[in-house]
Amino acid sequence: MIFYPTDIKLVMKKAQIWASSFSTICIFDSNGFVDKYSAFSMAIAVDVQDSFRSDGVDSLKKLQIFLNQHRGNFIGGYLGYDLIDEITVLNTNKQNKPNFYQLNFPTSYFFIPKTLILFRNKEVEIISDDPNLTLQSILKVKEHKENKSFTTEIKPRISREQYGAAFRQVQNHIKRGNVYELNLCQEFYVENVEINPFSVYLQLNSLSPNPFSCFFKNEKHVIICASPERFIGKRDSHLFSQPIKGTAPRGKSIEEDKINKEALQKNPKDITENIMIVDLVRNDLTRVAEKGSVKVDELLGIYSFPQVHQLISTISCTVNAQTEFSEIINSSFPPGSMTGAPKISAMQVIEDVEKSARGVYSGSLGYFSASGDFDFNVIIRSILYNQETNYLSYQVGGAITALSIEEDEYQECLLKAKAIVKCLVN
Repeated sequence: MIFYPTDIKLVMKKAQIWASSFSTICIFDSNGFVDKYSAFSMAIAVDVQDSFRSDGVDSLKKLQIFLNQHRGNFIGGYLGYDLIDEITVLNTNKQNKPNFYQLNFPTSYFFIPKTLILFRNKEVEIISDDPNLTLQSILKVKEHKENKSFTTEIKPRISREQYGAAFRQVQNHIKRGNVYELNLCQEFYVENVEINPFSVYLQLNSLSPNPFSCFFKNEKHVIICASPERFIGKRDSHLFSQPIKGTAPRGKSIEEDKINKEALQKNPKDITENIMIVDLVRNDLTRVAEKGSVKVDELLGIYSFPQVHQLISTISCTVNAQTEFSEIINSSFPPGSMTGAPKISAMQVIEDVEKSARGVYSGSLGYFSASGDFDFNVIIRSILYNQETNYLSYQVGGAITALSIEEDEYQECLLKAKAIVKCLVN
């Protein structure tokens, strides 16, 4: 059923509140950002018709079987970074994994919703057993009462000194030629905290309205995501990726903002970071692309968001209609912007120097449309929460190269977490 409300923003707001009461939901919000790949301004997937939950063995193979069995359906879900344990052989010692064990998310989860609501321009489409009943239920929704009794007890998993030691380890690997770029991440966490996840999502999305924002909840597992980055998408036979590398703060005035933006465009370190990852993504896509079709559509494009300016490049290729999602993920996952280059070597170093498991963080959350197209973000600028254990976690990181300065990289981490901290601290 398609209808055209007089106040679509009000319906959008009410639909999200209505959806938040279900135990399994996923909200995809573009926050008004539009590009040539945009399929909708918001999608809300509610309740479970059927689902896939990884068990840690052959997850991609089993996921592909699930996708093949349910062609023609909208399917939403995520791939956690720790999926690499199944698809990549790393010569590392994987022992100290506090973040993974405390959050306890499945490595990947996807579901077919019983109800799907799509917002496009001025129209709303409801797909459910009884669209009219769904619409009436949405229109009856009252204002959401926000719970703002949050915490001030945010703890770093590692100290500033430990971050410095990890930074120096990474630079030593760079000097020895093991890697030439690496994304070093750190975790911040809160224990025994009760939050209203939907309230936190609304606040984060208000403070940091990014094009790949999502709210995902499956029973006790919650992802509150304000991601600005697209990992990978497909439209027909066209496959594309848009890695972000290069960050600068927004200025406090128009003039300062302009200066920061121009400095980012000319910064050798940021330019080097971005070009390295562009080469990595080109190499990843080549494995599934039709011969000679990989190209760089945009190099070092500068895009502005409420908290930061970013350098974004777009790489694309053509894929054969028979190429399956599992093949594409096998060749390109995890997002290169969150590992470094060369990718395998970078992931090995990450396992050695980072003190927290990444778990879902720096994986990817997205959807498959009924036509078989898909779009997946990079899970960054995100809060992960286990409602059963009341454990809350977020991670931030930045790319380290030979040109990196330790204090600058640490401050970039804090900058990227600014909106999250504002949501959580009274």
